[in-house]
Amino acid sequence: MAAGYGELLRTPHAARLLIGTLLGRLPNATAALAVLLFARAEGGSYALAGGLSAAYGVANAVGQPLLGRAVDRFGQTWVMLPAAVTSALGMVLFAVVGLDPLLVAYAAMLIAGLFTPPLEGGLRALWPSVLRREDQVHAAYALDAVAQEVMFAVGPLLVTLSVAVWSEAAALLVINAIGVAGALWVVVSRPSRQWRSAPREAHWLGALRSPGLLVLLGSFFFIGLALGGIAVAAVAYADEHGGGVVSSGLLSALGVGALAGGIVYGGRTWPGAPERRLRLLVAALALGYLPLMLVPGVVMMTVLAGVAGVFLAPALACAFVVVDRHAPTGTVTEAFSWLVTTFVVGNAVGTAVAGPAVQLGGVAPGFAVPAAGGVAALAVLLAAQRFLLDRPRPVVRPTVPPTPDEPCAENDRNRAVEPGFRARHQA
Repeated sequence: MAAGYGELLRTPHAARLLIGTLLGRLPNATAALAVLLFARAEGGSYALAGGLSAAYGVANAVGQPLLGRAVDRFGQTWVMLPAAVTSALGMVLFAVVGLDPLLVAYAAMLIAGLFTPPLEGGLRALWPSVLRREDQVHAAYALDAVAQEVMFAVGPLLVTLSVAVWSEAAALLVINAIGVAGALWVVVSRPSRQWRSAPREAHWLGALRSPGLLVLLGSFFFIGLALGGIAVAAVAYADEHGGGVVSSGLLSALGVGALAGGIVYGGRTWPGAPERRLRLLVAALALGYLPLMLVPGVVMMTVLAGVAGVFLAPALACAFVVVDRHAPTGTVTEAFSWLVTTFVVGNAVGTAVAGPAVQLGGVAPGFAVPAAGGVAALAVLLAAQRFLLDRPRPVVRPTVPPTPDEPCAENDRNRAVEPGFRARHQA
């Protein structure tokens, strides 16, 4: 297992791209917690903090696929770096202005969310050109999910540490400065500068014309909702059990559990279609969220949070493969960006729902939000499984890259019969 990951990371550019993307995604990963802590420090309510996070999420939902489509058309460097700087400036405005005037605070959240760079989709589009072998690409998706959980484990601790050493406003500034540095490190690399998308069929729906992708997005909206609900409920739980360190501990335990699950999942090859495997992983994920509603003492609650996270990274890694199999040709960055979008929108909705749930009913109803989200995610996959279980058509790999004038067949999964990775055509 370790040898396989070691070989992958020793591939030229692989470690740099993974670490740079990890740092660049830190502001997006910690936005819910950082905004919540800052809003509370400024005297705002849980409901207001949830509303600000929701504004960030809605703007992110609009920006990610638009920026992803721009990356597919114009390349990574000239889209991602300006977006990262603009998003960071939005958070700087929020940190300086605070909650008064509230209209400016919401505008800052919209700017920060709208221009969040699509680094996740960009990295997953780069892997095939960097790694070449499909087995390594598959392992890289798993490692990508593991790295994301490292971010979710370390991110809350970094936010809490910045708050303890400086202030809630300083935490926003530090996290976003790290994010800009990470994005810069990625986009000046040779693979990122040279990457160009394959020719794509002109269609206003873009990647969304794939029914299988739509099913996946619907399911992961509710998984995002579950995680957003956990972030708010964890802070409310900490208010009754010892303060901010407890909330960071719960969120970090969730990330550590996902980290462990992702390492095990990515260390071996799994039989069967990934679409079927994804359904089992989401079922296990939903089951793990249910015991959180018991809200026991801090030690047991931390254990339950860790268990709840075990199947998150495997589910994400499997979803990356499914996206790659179902995305139409020339839309891979956009398709991955849509996955990020639905996840972030779900996260924002989860925070917006869990905030009032905590205020009206307490901590247990707050943790009922992630439980309901996990069940709904599974229900979507079960109800629409026929759209995912139709097998994608084979990918015919040209021996030379296609020219811009060369026709590019659409990988429409309704005509599909065999699986294959599509992202290689993006190099």
